[in-house]
Amino acid sequence: MVKPFDEQPGIESVISGYTGGKTENPTYKEVCSETTGHFEAVQITFDPEVFPYENIVELFWQQIDPTDAGGQFYDRGSSYQTAIFYHDEKQRELAEASKAELSASGKFSKQIVTPIIPASTFYPAETYHQHYYKKQPEHYERYSTGSGRKAFIQNHWGDKNEK
Repeated sequence: MVKPFDEQPGIESVISGYTGGKTENPTYKEVCSETTGHFEAVQITFDPEVFPYENIVELFWQQIDPTDAGGQFYDRGSSYQTAIFYHDEKQRELAEASKAELSASGKFSKQIVTPIIPASTFYPAETYHQHYYKKQPEHYERYSTGSGRKAFIQNHWGDKNEK
């Protein structure tokens, strides 16, 4: 999820991490154990004058399968479920409106199941997770293709959003 945002003007930082759970400072191993209640997530710092929140939400939808409640592509389990975390009422309203618009668009034959929930404490992931697509580009590309993610994005959004 980092690469598509990293490439946009107005994005100041994208940090991989964990949110929504009950364990303080969880590790990747703990989160993957499905016992902490965390989601794997990214924290995006952005300049709203250059890249508004609405654009963040739109780009997010174009990177996921919003109809899959069990995870994403090869990554299965609650920690891999998609979600939009909002920080204020305006963000919640914009995310809900975007979700409703996507649902009404007919782009997906199944129901949009990605929840929109209040942001909670965010814990940065371990250093080796940060900007993984830059550190392991071959593995990143193999996963994107092999998991079906690249084809899914291409099928639903076209070449311009393939990341």
